[in-house]
Amino acid sequence: MSDFQLDQLKNGAPVKLEKNGKSICVVRVDNEVFAIDDTCSHSDASLSEGDVTDFKIECWLHGAEFDLRTGQALTLPANIALQTYSVDVKDNSVTVEI
Repeated sequence: MSDFQLDQLKNGAPVKLEKNGKSICVVRVDNEVFAIDDTCSHSDASLSEGDVTDFKIECWLHGAEFDLRTGQALTLPANIALQTYSVDVKDNSVTVEI
């Protein structure tokens, strides 16, 4: 069973997904979909409330940025990478693999 339909995900608009006890931030960038831990590694803030620019998401609380493709922390105050998750897109179905 899919988690989303591709057309439900707006380009550059993060969505929070609760799956298997994890909070995951899902972001569509053009025709690609990325999934990353939803909680900022610097502070207990939800990244799905942040802003997306290209392949980066910025935490709304202190401005730390993360690469959606790798989970790498790109700017301080965060310096710990986040876990990323594989995303399977088939036709219009989007499934986050945990």
